[in-house]
Amino acid sequence: MYMKNFSLIESLKASRSWSFAIIAAIYLIATVLGIWAFLALGDMTVLLRLFVADFVATVFVWLWGVIFSNSSVYDPYWSVAPPLMLTGYAIYCGASSFPVVLMLVAVWYWAIRLTANWAYTFPNLNKQDWRYDMYKEKFPRLWHIVNFTGINLMPTIVVFLAMVPGFLLIGISAALPVHAGIATWLGFFVCISAATLQLISDTQAHRFRRNHRGEVCMTGLWSISRHPNYLGEILMWWGIYIIYLTVAAGDSSWEMLLLPAAGALANTCLFVFISIPMMEKRQIANKPGYSEYKKKVRMLI
Repeated sequence: MYMKNFSLIESLKASRSWSFAIIAAIYLIATVLGIWAFLALGDMTVLLRLFVADFVATVFVWLWGVIFSNSSVYDPYWSVAPPLMLTGYAIYCGASSFPVVLMLVAVWYWAIRLTANWAYTFPNLNKQDWRYDMYKEKFPRLWHIVNFTGINLMPTIVVFLAMVPGFLLIGISAALPVHAGIATWLGFFVCISAATLQLISDTQAHRFRRNHRGEVCMTGLWSISRHPNYLGEILMWWGIYIIYLTVAAGDSSWEMLLLPAAGALANTCLFVFISIPMMEKRQIANKPGYSEYKKKVRMLI
């Protein structure tokens, strides 16, 4: 019986269609559990309730990653959670000011684009991100701890912090009349430009790899930045923070002006000090010419 169940699971994992269906079901249930956690914790502060909801959903996704022996079950969480959480909170608060609407439009544009890119590159549940395989080989005894804290929980915390300006904007807009200003439009422009930068750079990279496997992409945006897609991801969350300045620009307290920038800063540090060095180490090892490319082209700007 065990062998039959194991064979069935492996068969489902090998199917791209079934893999998509499984991921969708996992995320649907995770969303329901997150909403339940948020509503059940009415005595806590709003931000803490939102974080607990995010944490509960992350744990559920992580558990299924363990069940399927594939930590990449978590990969779409990065782009799926923000639009659902920010939109859900706006509906919960009844916040519909123009700055909130623009912020949500930007987040959904970014999220749909990034999730579509994940879907395009997702083969099935038998394929796990190379970075997770590396961690598993490097830390076999600590793998489950690394998996939960480093691969699942840390990104959730970073993205949650990056969403805090959006949550604050929504909360303030629900209590006070808020109108669009220079910060609103500037932040919106940064967000849309950032997501479009990711769209163009990822499209260029996909086209290049189809015909030049194993070679270094040095065309288009990749000729002026080694990581234009990561640059877009960094700028996206600074854009959300700039939109938030619509309601905070007149407040000189660091709690209102500087503290909400912690998420965008943490996201920047995650890419600059962890993701990019790890990616470049692999590129240098696998692609002849990358070291020379690294000397000629800047990392981000």
